Order: sequence, then C-alpha cells, then structure tokens
Amino acid sequence: MSSLVCSLIERRRIKTTLAKAKGARRVAERMVTLGKKGTLAARRRALSVLRRKEHVHILFDDIASQCKDRNSGYTRIIKLGKRQSDSSEMVFLEWVSVPSIERAKKKPKRAESKEAVAS
Repeated sequence: MSSLVCSLIERRRIKTTLAKAKGARRVAERMVTLGKKGTLAARRRALSVLRRKEHVHILFDDIASQCKDRNSGYTRIIKLGKRQSDSSEMVFLEWVSVPSIERAKKKPKRAESKEAVAS
C-alpha cells in the first residue's frame, strides 16, 4: 500500500482497482493526519510507512497544508466501470483539496486559439 500512496502523492490521482483504492485510502488519510501535525515524530512515522523521503516532504509541505481546514475525508474514489479483461471494478483515487496535475495545466481559451489560427 505504501507504493500506491507514494504514487498518489506524486501524481495526485491514480487509476487502480476498487479493493486497492480502499486500502490505499486508509493509509493516505492517516499520512495526511500525520502531515497536519507537522512534528518531527510525525514525520518519522510517515517515513517509516512510506519509506521515501521526497514523498514525505511533498506530503508534509504541499498536501497537508492544503488539507488543513478538513477534519477527514482527504481522498475521493471515482468509479470508472469494470475492466474488460477480468471484470475488476476500476476507479480513480484522488485528493479532494489538492488540484490534480492534469487539471492544473492551463488549456488555451477557445477565443485565443481562433485568433491565433486567423493570424
């Protein structure tokens, strides 16, 4: 589960099966709670679970600071449907308060793109 949570911290959104997402959600929510405490002991506990220093740094500095107003429910599961090969329920696991990297990228506005084509 720690590798799934590290992937969630790094990518902000992961696609996985429902069973794995429910397990990873439990670990991720505990890690955010530790991140909100911000103490050295909490950082060491998170490092003992995640085992990657750079991901613990991102968790404590970015994700926990954006979730400081929430008491719980830091992640959401969005169901996608069944996988064709084995009919496993596929889902997106993502942070609620943290904007995903795909959403953070700016897309050109339609008016601007039409003007660029016209010139």
